[in-house]
Amino acid sequence: MLSSMAEPAPERSVMELATALQEARERTLDLVADLTDEQMIGPRLEIVNPLRWELGHVAWFQEYWILRHARGEAPTWAEADHLYDSARVAHDTRWDLPLPSKAETLAYMRRILERIVEGSRSSPSAGRGAGGGYDEAYFVQLAIFHEDMHAEAITYTRQTLGYARPRLSIARGRGEGVEDRAGISPARLGDAEIPGGRFWLGSPPGPRFVFDNEQWAHPVTVRPFRIARAAVSNEEFAQFVEDGGYRRREFWTEEGWRWRESAAAEHPVYWRRQSGGGWLRRDFDAWVPLESRRPVLHVNWYEADAYCRWAGRRLPAEAEWEMAASAEPAAGGVTERKRLYPWGEEPPTPDRANLDWRSMGTVEVDALPAGDSAFGCRQMIGNVWEWTASDFGPYPGFSPGPYKEYSAPWFGNHKVLRGGCWATRSGLIRNPYRNFYRPHRRDVWAGFRTCALSPAP
Repeated sequence: MLSSMAEPAPERSVMELATALQEARERTLDLVADLTDEQMIGPRLEIVNPLRWELGHVAWFQEYWILRHARGEAPTWAEADHLYDSARVAHDTRWDLPLPSKAETLAYMRRILERIVEGSRSSPSAGRGAGGGYDEAYFVQLAIFHEDMHAEAITYTRQTLGYARPRLSIARGRGEGVEDRAGISPARLGDAEIPGGRFWLGSPPGPRFVFDNEQWAHPVTVRPFRIARAAVSNEEFAQFVEDGGYRRREFWTEEGWRWRESAAAEHPVYWRRQSGGGWLRRDFDAWVPLESRRPVLHVNWYEADAYCRWAGRRLPAEAEWEMAASAEPAAGGVTERKRLYPWGEEPPTPDRANLDWRSMGTVEVDALPAGDSAFGCRQMIGNVWEWTASDFGPYPGFSPGPYKEYSAPWFGNHKVLRGGCWATRSGLIRNPYRNFYRPHRRDVWAGFRTCALSPAP
């Protein structure tokens, strides 16, 4: 049995985690600081939430799991469950709710966070108890990651609604160190040959926080395969568009073609032709020349799959993706030891992965070689989420965590994405982390890499 991917992560105290929760909150507030009450509601769309609801939900989630569930306290606001419980409040009704104003919502968020922090000072090493077999630290960590996910969702909501680029203190400035530059074509990075073999897919038991859909590492057999060392670039995807790829039925699955027709899709959602030729891309509220060497993003699973068929390639299965990201070569296959990150066990740094909004956008697909996996695959963490061929489903022996609505309701009709994007928090993402979306979603920061149809020799 795979014992561990790395040395066990030291467990943080509730007080340390509460400090991390405060830092996550600072990022959330930065992302909405410039938005008006009206912008915080926005138009009714299937793919985003009203931001005033989203912020209230973040605070409610922390009150529910930390104050009420882990500490056994009484609700602080009787109406909160009726407004913010995502399992009970249908998505399309959230615009009709009597939501508090932005100022009132921020006050609710502040009140809950203050109670969490104050409680962590009085009981900095909470043990098991009211949390139903999980200690308070588990629920604080869950709350941190939940807020991190919603901060990323707020970022793509701003893109979807055409709001201005958020102004974040951590960002190093648009274009700083990320301009297109002369260099080898991304396609010339070529394929990595992965020997296949027995591989432990998922996360092993241990002290590190693990989401229920990663549990637990289990052996799978993977055939030898070849996977692109880089994600598909805008330039490469534009060739598919210019070749009429969106109008050629032979490249699309039946379901994908129905989506293409209903959406009247002719190119990625935020592209438009500029006069005189070439393409522009909408970047929040601005139209910019399409960056040829950056990864294509805001494409859905159907678009990624159609491109692969046009190119004579395919999407990787999630086991192949994880093997390419985390395995190390050995005689006749790969080692049973897995890396937590493509480059090893050390946490992400800016020279290894484009995360944490630092670049306020994507970087070129051949940038950041220090983050390569053992097989030379680049940017498998950060920059863009990557679609895989795999349906989102449970691993063998799956058992839902305390937050039962996190994974199980979405099994069967979602596709797995891997790797994180430029707006993903570095504390959240790891090689085994599984994201999941419906295959028609174009709003998330998603791209893809491809595999050769024929196996590696």
